[in-house]
Amino acid sequence: MIEQAYTQGEKMGLAVWTTDQAGPFQTKPYPGYSWQPSGQPQRQAHQYIRNGTAKLLTLFHPADGQVRVKGVTRCPNTVLHPWLKQALTEILTRLPQPAEVLDPSENRARWEMWFEGLSKRPELPPDLPPVRLLLVIDNLAGHKSDSLVRWFFSQGIIPLYTPLGGSWLNMAESIQRILERRALDGQHPTTPTQIIDWLETAGCSWNRDPTPFEWGGKRAARRVRQRQRRQALLALGGSGACIRRPIRRRKTIIEKWRSACQVTH
Repeated sequence: MIEQAYTQGEKMGLAVWTTDQAGPFQTKPYPGYSWQPSGQPQRQAHQYIRNGTAKLLTLFHPADGQVRVKGVTRCPNTVLHPWLKQALTEILTRLPQPAEVLDPSENRARWEMWFEGLSKRPELPPDLPPVRLLLVIDNLAGHKSDSLVRWFFSQGIIPLYTPLGGSWLNMAESIQRILERRALDGQHPTTPTQIIDWLETAGCSWNRDPTPFEWGGKRAARRVRQRQRRQALLALGGSGACIRRPIRRRKTIIEKWRSACQVTH
């Protein structure tokens, strides 16, 4: 469903956003490249003082590359949920209103289609607004709290939780890695405030000329081929084993060895 959201969500008139929290980032020297005069490389002290950490809250829109970030020193639910609600409310106010009014049964069907195949489906409220936004989010207990999920549903937001071990499905992690490198590579922050300022500045600079992200490419093609192979093996009853040489050639070698043993005896 997450892959379908990336490839079909915007075409269906739904905004697709992703969210994640990066960090913690420590007050230590970060390796990286820098421009220096020849023979005068940049040097950093091998000693550093642990003076706290910082984290980065992120909301990313792959379709146009826009990112919303906020640096914090700690990230409990009391910090994350208010920021997430405020940022998503601002995003929803800028989205166009649904052009058509759907029948309640058809509207519920549009909600339920995004939960197909789940072993445990969420309990949807009786009165559902039109679906307006799909949010890819990590599968953490705090992200599934009743108050947050109810607020999502009341705003027309469908949370799509990444499965266990499936953080690679969250494209927010890709933009976080880019911002982290741009902000911290080759630097030595001494306070969490410096880390927060540099990360937020990197986010603002990115938004001046953002790059849209697309789901797919060579990795997606490899995953499709792997699925097809698994389905073929299940259909044929195979074990997934393979050989490096043709079977006939292997038999020929064995027969030669047997004949040599007979001659010896």
